[in-house]
Amino acid sequence: MDVQQIIFQFIGGIGIFLFGLKYMGDGLQKAAGDNLRSILNTFTSTPLRAVLAGAAVTALIQSSTGTTVLTVGLVSAGFMSLTQAIDVIMGANIGTTITAFIIGLNISDYALPIIGAGALLLFFFKNQFITSIGQIIFGFGALFYGLNLMGTGLEPLQNLQVFSDLMVQLSSNPFLGIITGVFSTFVLQSSSATTGILQQLFAQGAMTMEAALPILFGTNIGTTFTSVLAAMGASLAAKRTAAAHVIFNVFGTLLAMLFFTPFTSVLVLLTTVFNLNPALQIAFAHGIFNLLSVSVLIWFTPQLARLVRKIIPGEEDTIEMYEPNLDYSLIQRSPAFALDQTKHEIIQLGQFVLEEYNTMFDYYLKQDKKSYEHVLKIEDVVDRTDIQITEYLMYISVEDLPVRSSNEHAQMGEIGKYLERIGDHTENILKNIEEVNAAEKIQKKNGNDKDENVFYNKKLVELFHLVKQNIEETVQAYAEDSHSIAEKVIEREKEVNSLEESIRGTYISNLNKGIGKPSDGILFVDIVSNLERISDHSVKIAKHSLGINYPFSKQVLNTKGEDFVKI
Repeated sequence: MDVQQIIFQFIGGIGIFLFGLKYMGDGLQKAAGDNLRSILNTFTSTPLRAVLAGAAVTALIQSSTGTTVLTVGLVSAGFMSLTQAIDVIMGANIGTTITAFIIGLNISDYALPIIGAGALLLFFFKNQFITSIGQIIFGFGALFYGLNLMGTGLEPLQNLQVFSDLMVQLSSNPFLGIITGVFSTFVLQSSSATTGILQQLFAQGAMTMEAALPILFGTNIGTTFTSVLAAMGASLAAKRTAAAHVIFNVFGTLLAMLFFTPFTSVLVLLTTVFNLNPALQIAFAHGIFNLLSVSVLIWFTPQLARLVRKIIPGEEDTIEMYEPNLDYSLIQRSPAFALDQTKHEIIQLGQFVLEEYNTMFDYYLKQDKKSYEHVLKIEDVVDRTDIQITEYLMYISVEDLPVRSSNEHAQMGEIGKYLERIGDHTENILKNIEEVNAAEKIQKKNGNDKDENVFYNKKLVELFHLVKQNIEETVQAYAEDSHSIAEKVIEREKEVNSLEESIRGTYISNLNKGIGKPSDGILFVDIVSNLERISDHSVKIAKHSLGINYPFSKQVLNTKGEDFVKI
C-alpha cells in the first residue's frame, strides 16, 4: 500500500468514525427525549449524584465535550453552581470511557450488516422513536466500519522506519506523548477519535503501552478546549466552569504520570486476569485513569472551586443560581405544608420583583449598563420561578383540600401571576428607557439637543417612588398577613392615579406649547402606563391579603368535618 492510499484510507476511516459517533449520539439524544438538560439540572444535589449525572448524560450523547458545553450553558443561565458543575465534569470524564469500551468489543466484521439494519429502520418506518433507534444502530455500525478502515490504513505504518523512530521517542519522552494527545484531540475535536486511533495502533503492535498511555492522558486535556471556547463571552460562572475543567484534567494527568509505573503494573495484571485484547487494554487504561482521578479529586471540589475563583476573580451574580425550594414529596403527605412552602417561594418571588423594579429605577436615573443587564437577569429568574411555582400548585390541586386551603391555593396562583406581570411591565419600562436614550444620542449627533427632556421630570420620578412603595408594601402585607399595610397600598393607589393623570395632562400641554416631540409621546405614555399597571397589580395583591377576593367569613363545618367557608 502506497503513502497516498494509507493517507486516503485513514482520513476516510476517521471521517466515517466521527460521523458514526456523532450520528449515534444524536440518535441516543432523540430517543432520550428532552430530558438530558433536566438530568443535569435535577440530579446534582450531592457530589456523587452530580458525577453520576455527568457520566450518564455523556454515555447517552457519546461526547464529554457535549456534556461540558451543556454544563457551561446551565451555569451561565444560573441553573447550576460552580461546585455542582465541577462534579458533573468529573462524571463526564468517566462517561466518555464508554466509547473506548464499545470500540474494544471489536465487532468490525459485523459493521456492514449493522449499518444495513439501521438503514432499514431509518427508511422504512415513520415512528420517531423507531427511526431514532435506527439512527443509533446505523451510527454504531458506521463507527466500527470507520475503525476498520482506519486500522487497515494504519497497518503499514509499523513497517515504516520514520514511524518506528517516532514511537521510540514517544516511549522515552512521556511529556511529548501528552502534547501529542492534546494536539490530536484539539484538531479532531474528539477525545474518542484519538482514543480509537490509539486502540488501532496498539492492536497492530505499532505502539508500545509506554508510548500509548501518555497520549491517552493528553486527550483529557485536549478535550477541554471546546468548553473554553464555549465559555468565551459567557458569564463569569461559565468561565470559571471551563477553567475548572482544564485544571481538573491537568491535575488528573499529572497524578497519572506521577504513578505511571504502578498504573502500568495494574494494567498488565488486569490484562492477564481478564485476558484483555489490545483495544480493551486501552479502554481499561482510560476507565481506570478517569475513575482514579475522580476518586481522588472529588474530595477537593470546594478547594478547586476556591482556586478557580482566585484565578478568575470577580463578583458572582448569585441571583442567577436561585432555585425554588419546592419539595414534591410533601404534596401527598401534607398538602398544607406544601402550600406553606409555596407561600415562602411567592414571597421570595416578590423580593426578586422588587429588586428588578429598583434596579430598573437605578437605570432610569443613572443609565448604568450593569443595571440594564441585571434587570434582564432577574426577569429570567422571575419567569423561571413563576413557572415552577405554577407547576407545583398544579400538582397540589389534584389533592383533596379543605375549602380554606383551596382558597389559599387559588390566591397563591393569582398572586404569583400578578408578581410575574409586574416583572414584565418592569422589563417593558427598561426597554422604553433604552429607546429614549438611543433617540437622545441620535439627536445630540444631529445637534438637536435644545429640547427639554420631558422623560426626566420631578413628577415622573415621584410616580416611580409611589409605585416602588406599593410594590414594597404589598409584598410585606402578604408576607406578614398585615391588613393595615395592605390598606395603605389601596389608599395610595388614588394618589398614583391622580399623579398619572396630572403627568399625562402636563405632557399634552407641553406638546401644545411646542415643548418636546410628538414622536417621543408613545414611549413616554408607555412608561407612565406600565407604571400605572404595576401599581394596579400591587393593589390586586393587597386585596388578596385583605381577603377581598377570597373572604374567610363565617366558618362552619361540612358533613366531612372539613372547613367550609360561606361566602
